[in-house]
This record gives sequence, structure tokens and C-alpha cells, in this order.
Amino acid sequence: MREGFPIHRGDIFHAVNRLRKLKLNKRALEVMEWVIRERPYRPRELDYSYLLEFTTKLHGISHGEKLFTCVPPEFQNELLYNNLVIACLEKGVIRLSLDYMKKMRELGHPISYLIFNRLIILHSSPGRRKMIPKILAQMKADKVAPHVSTYNILMKIEVNEYNIEGLLKVFGEMKRFNVEPNEISFCILATAHAVARMYTVAEAYVEAVEKCRTGDNWSTLDVLIILYGYLGKVKDLERTWGIVQELPRVRFRSYMLAIEAFGRIGQLGRAEELWLEMKSLKELKSTEQFNSMLSVYCKYGLIKKATAIFREMEINGCKPNAITFRHLALGCLKAELVEEALKTLEKGMQLKTSKKVRNSTPWLETTLAIIEIFAEKGDIVNVEKLFDETSKARYTRHTFVYNTLIKAYVKAKTYVPDLLRRMILGGARPDAETYSLIKLIEQYRT
Repeated sequence: MREGFPIHRGDIFHAVNRLRKLKLNKRALEVMEWVIRERPYRPRELDYSYLLEFTTKLHGISHGEKLFTCVPPEFQNELLYNNLVIACLEKGVIRLSLDYMKKMRELGHPISYLIFNRLIILHSSPGRRKMIPKILAQMKADKVAPHVSTYNILMKIEVNEYNIEGLLKVFGEMKRFNVEPNEISFCILATAHAVARMYTVAEAYVEAVEKCRTGDNWSTLDVLIILYGYLGKVKDLERTWGIVQELPRVRFRSYMLAIEAFGRIGQLGRAEELWLEMKSLKELKSTEQFNSMLSVYCKYGLIKKATAIFREMEINGCKPNAITFRHLALGCLKAELVEEALKTLEKGMQLKTSKKVRNSTPWLETTLAIIEIFAEKGDIVNVEKLFDETSKARYTRHTFVYNTLIKAYVKAKTYVPDLLRRMILGGARPDAETYSLIKLIEQYRT
């Protein structure tokens, strides 16, 4: 543009999409304002929809509504209305969005599936989830065709609740409506089954991911790194990491995931190589970066090495967080430093931790690893204390989590009635191990 070359619509389209991905909304708005003002080409509905989108994001809904009325009438159509509704939903203003949707129906404008996706996301919290069936019913009433992204959102909601049955139910509905799963769908399914320790099923879905993977999508590659770590597939992990390294830019997150994945399968040397490689790229400024290597050392009870990482973290000006202390507590327990572990655990509990972190799989898996050690010692008090955390996150839907609790009572040689009932009410299905453990507990009945 500075060199006097003509600006085409496609140039603006790609520039704006790139700016959106980078979350440079202000810059994107400036570009669109320039297009409308200077008119390098005749603006169309897409240009006005972009202008509306970024105006609302930066200046609020009232400015967006005002702009909408100023758009030439011939462009006040379905695209502009859909963008206005989505902009309102992104601000969390549901009632106004529903009003505009009603107006769209009156005008005969089709409603985009993206609007329903956003509505589902806004109602995905446990307290609001009862509205999702109504949203889906309205989607059907509006003759909006089911989209793969909608089902992916619904599956992710079930995964966040550690509900494998619910996940498979959604996937079944997806197939029933002949909606073709994509790589994201299979990533969700594979990860959920890997976390649930259903490795054979997870492996089948990983194969599906590999088959339908399109290009070198870094997010899919990151998921594959995690999954091959769970499945213990060293060659596939190395192959995937090789693909990641060929990308124009390797993100720190990919390094962190690879370090954790190699650590998970016992490849400590390889994890350390990647750690040193990551450090050589740029000075580390994130606690999460240090936590990645620290977690690996703690997993194997290498507390001296973990402590060295901890000190390095502090020297670099990074504050240890609750996750750091939880990993360190596990490391201390693995190293048989029980008193130190309890102190570290308590220190971590005093730090503020978001619900998102407490419900995350890495946090819960680390917590379960600690519970397992306490269970082996028959330490019911600490087991129950930490088990409560996993219960709040619904991680206890997995049978192996409840079995760990029951093991604690077996090791403590303590009879407690209704453990099986508690398990079933908690959403977990007893298996053969459960019944065997319950039978062992029965002998301690006095």
C-alpha cells in the first residue's frame, strides 16, 4: 500500500483474519475504518460486518448498534445481523442477542450455527447446562443444520465433566445425524479416553486423528504429543516432535508438552535435552515453563533436581504457584520425605488457585498420584482431604479414582459402610477391583 500498489479485497480479508487470530482488534478496526473511508474498492457486506465486529469488540455493543443503523440498507442482511448477535454474545449479553435473533426470524434471515455454538458455550457451566437441550431444540426449529463444531463443543462439555458416557452419547448423535467428525472431534475422544486410562480405545482414536489430520496444524500436533506420552509410544512421539520442529516457529507450549510427554514415558534424558533447548532459545519468564521440567523430576522423586529447577525459577523472577508446590509435594513423597511433603502441600493450598486449574487434568492427575501414595500408607485423613478436591472436579467419575480411596481403607484396615454406595452416587461404576477391595474391607467389620 505504501509503495502504491492497489489493495484488493482478498488482501484485506487475509490481513483482518490474521489480525483477529493475533487478537490485534484495534489494528483490525483501523484497517476496516480505512477501507470504509478511503474506499480502495467498493465496500460490501463482508467489509461492513468486519467493521461492526471490531467496533463492538473495542467500543461496546451500543457503538455496534449505532454503527449497524448507519450501514447502507442493502447491506443490513443476514451476515451483518449474525455478526451483531455474535458480538453481543461475546460480551455475554444474552437477552439482547435473543431479541436480535427474534428479529432475524421476523425478517427471514437465516441464523448461523456459530450463534448457537456461542449460546451453548455460555450455558456450559453446571448451573446453566439444563438450557442446552432447549438451545439445541431451537436450533432444530430454526432449521439450522448440525455442524461438527457444535458437536465438538458438546463433547468438550462432557469431557470437562469427565463423563465418558455422556461423551459417547454426543458422538453417537453426531454419527446418527451423519455429521462427519474432524480431527478436533477425534482429538477430544482420544484425550478423554487416555485420561480415563482406556488406552486401547484412545489408541484407536489417535489413529483416526492421524488419518484425518489436515496439514501441520500445531494444535493437533500438540494434542498428539500429549497422547503419545499417555500411550508410551516413543517412536510416534519423536516423529510428531520432528514435524513440530519443521514448523516455521516452535512455540514454548509445544516444548513444555514434549518435555512432559517424554517425562511421562520415562525418557528423562530426552526431556532434559528439550528443556535445555527451550532455555537456549530465549530467557524463560513463565512459571509454567519451569513447572514442565519440575513436574518430570517430581514424578520420579528426583527432588534434588526439582529443587534446582525451583531455585532457577525464583532467580528468573518467576513466582512458584499452587501447581509448583503440588508437584514438589509429590516429589517429596516419592523421595520418602513425608513431613516435607505435607508442609509443601499445605503451602500450595494457601495459594489462590482458579477453578479452571483445579479442574484441569494435570492438576487432578498429580493430586491422584499423591492420593495413591497416601493410600498405600493407609493415611485416610490425607486421602479424604485430597479426594474431596477430585470429587468437586467430577474426576471421581473414573472408577480408578474411587478404587484408590477404597485402597486407603484397606491399607488402614478400617471398615467403613456404604463406600460402594458412595461410589455409585458419585457417578463411578464399580469394577472387579472395586468389589474385591470392598470384600477385603468387610473383614475389618467389628
